[in-house]
Parts: sequence; C-alpha cells; structure tokens
Amino acid sequence: MQLSNQTRLDELAQFLRTRRARISPEQVGLSGGGRRRTPGLRRGEVAQLSGVSVDWYTWMEQARDIQVSAQVLENIARALQLDVNERKHLFLLALQQLPADLTLVETTVSPTLQDFLDLQGTSPAYVSDQRLNIVAWNRAASLIYGDYAAMSARERNTVWRTFTSPYVRDMLQDNWEAHARHRLAQFRASYGKFAGDPWWLELIGDLNHASEEFRAWWPQHDVLNGPEGKKINHHKSVGLLIFDQISFLVSDAPHLTVTINIPTNDSDTSLKLRQLLAD
Repeated sequence: MQLSNQTRLDELAQFLRTRRARISPEQVGLSGGGRRRTPGLRRGEVAQLSGVSVDWYTWMEQARDIQVSAQVLENIARALQLDVNERKHLFLLALQQLPADLTLVETTVSPTLQDFLDLQGTSPAYVSDQRLNIVAWNRAASLIYGDYAAMSARERNTVWRTFTSPYVRDMLQDNWEAHARHRLAQFRASYGKFAGDPWWLELIGDLNHASEEFRAWWPQHDVLNGPEGKKINHHKSVGLLIFDQISFLVSDAPHLTVTINIPTNDSDTSLKLRQLLAD
C-alpha cells in the first residue's frame, strides 16, 4: 500500500473518531444509560445506526484498507449527523470523490467567479461541470466559441457540440480530430464516476445516432484528464488564433473546472481579440 493511501485512511479513521465522540446517544435516539469511558457514541452504536457490522466499522476506524460503498457512507453520515462540508470530507477521504448529488447540482457560479472570468479580458475563459457542460463564460469565450447564452443546455455540452456542430469543425479545421478525441477521452473519464446514470446514457445514445466518429471511437475506452495545451482556432472574422490553455478546479466547488485560453506571446491573437471585443 502506498504511503499516501495509508495517510488518507489514517485521516479517515481520525475523522470518524472525532465525529463519533461529539454525538451523544440521546441525540440519535439511543439510551445513554451506563458508564462510558469516553464521550460520544460507541463504535457498536454507530455500526447499528449505519446498518453495518461492528467489526467492519471498527476496521474503518483502524484505518484498514477495506471496500466501502457510497450507500454505506451515506448511512454513516446520517448516523454521525454530518453537515454538508463534513459529508463532502467523508466521501473524499473514503472514496476520493464527492457524493454524486453534489457533483450534479450548483450549475451556477458565484459572482466572484464570474468576475474572475470577466477580468480575463482577451483570454477566452469558461467554467465546465463534470458532465462537460459550459456553465459560465466571459465575453471573449462567446465571441470565439459561440453565443453560449443563446444555446440550449444540450448545445452547451462540449462533447455534443464537438461532434455535432459544423461551427466547431470549421473553427478547428485540421485539428478537429485531435480535439474531438481528447474531449471524448475526458468525457469517458468523467463517465466512470456516473456509469449507468440516465443522463449520461441518454447523451451517449444520442451521440451514437448523431456522429459516425463517436460511434467508432467510444468503444475504444480512451481515458484522459487535463488541459489540451496549445489551441489553434480559426475565426471567421479575424482568422488564425493561437492560445495556451490552463485549467484548474474551483477550491470551494471542486466539481467545477475553470479553463482559460491565453493568447500566445508569439502571435497577434491578443490584438485580434481586442478588435473583436471593441466591436
């Protein structure tokens, strides 16, 4: 077992013990009778409330490397009366991912994050969720990639748009296939967290009908995360645009990714963006 993994399990064990210690039996409808050597619930009581065996719960608090399901974590979170942030923390420690419901909600961004996008000026910037939907953008992004405000929710999905939009193909030209394969590999990586979810299955089915390339490439199971590096776009008004791409997660909303395409220093892309923004 890698040290980093053991450290994570140790953190999980300590977190569970501290949360257990702060809950009295009376708070969860149990009798508090009898002397207790330590404050809070006993391990057996948490196990009873969570619907698992005492041994299994004990192994969690002993930082053993055992399999745990999302449903069991939900039961533990309820038993320990965890708040929203504590529940997130529990899932990240135990499964290294957020609860599924938290990754599919909050499709609007904070005013501060929107201000950050707007301040990028000549750098097209946008925010995407784990479904690869564009949920926020700045004016430069709309000028280059299309009027997101006028698009439907389906059209703002970057995988759907990549494989079905003539505008995207014209903008990328010879780079379309590399971009499409990269975007599909990102989509496959995200799908692994939600395999079988009806929303994903519907989109995959529609893409199979709409795109010959998607039908050919989806069965290859390519998986990839991260930015695409240099981006070469062709705009109908100003011509060639060259960007360096950077992406990062939002610290207080880690299901959202900020992507910024920065005009390269060795091109006139920044000048062209200023011209577009001035119109």
